This record gives sequence, C-alpha cells and structure tokens, in this order.
Amino acid sequence: MDNEVFERIVLLVESKMGKYKWPMSRETCLEKDLGMSGDDAYEFLLDFSKEFKISLSEFEMKKYFYPEGDSIFPGIIRLFTGRDNPKQMELTLGHLEKAVIAGRLDEDVISF
Repeated sequence: MDNEVFERIVLLVESKMGKYKWPMSRETCLEKDLGMSGDDAYEFLLDFSKEFKISLSEFEMKKYFYPEGDSIFPGIIRLFTGRDNPKQMELTLGHLEKAVIAGRLDEDVISF
C-alpha cells in the first residue's frame, strides 16, 4: 500500500483524537483500539471523507460502530434478552487506506 496515504490518515486520526502511546498500524481498529464510536466516529469519517475526497454514500455505520454510549446498559439488556450484538465488523486504518485509493468507502472496498 501507499505509505504516504497511510501516514496522512494517521495524522488525521491524531489531529482529531489525540496522540497515542503506541504506533498505529493498518490493523488498528477505529472502535476497539482508538475508542471511536457513535457521533465521534461519524464526525471523524465526515472529516476523513472531506480530507481525502471520498464518498461515504454506501457506507453503513451501524455495521462497524456501536451508537454513542452503547457499552454498559445495552450490553446488560443483550445479556438478558439473548439478542446478538448488532455490530458485526471492524473498520481499520488499512480499510481507510483502501478507501482513499478507491475514492469511496463501502463493503466492496473493505472486503477487497
């Protein structure tokens, strides 16, 4: 992949979320590793799409991010009701790099 594009993505993450103690890699997950969820993730992806001029029109946020504040109470409800976790997939910095190259972020780009 393109190291220049990846480094620009890392700089954008750091400018929006702050500097991290460990080095970020293409496997770094936006939600699990960087703590992005809900509105923070949505705003970051909007900034990302503007910075790199990519389309998010086909991207389904709910597949990749929990809603804001969805940690304790909804987790307890899921435990007692037996309903599965609604989030199914992880979005990584490597996926964002692929999106920049393709000019869009969607299932086809992520799964390629």
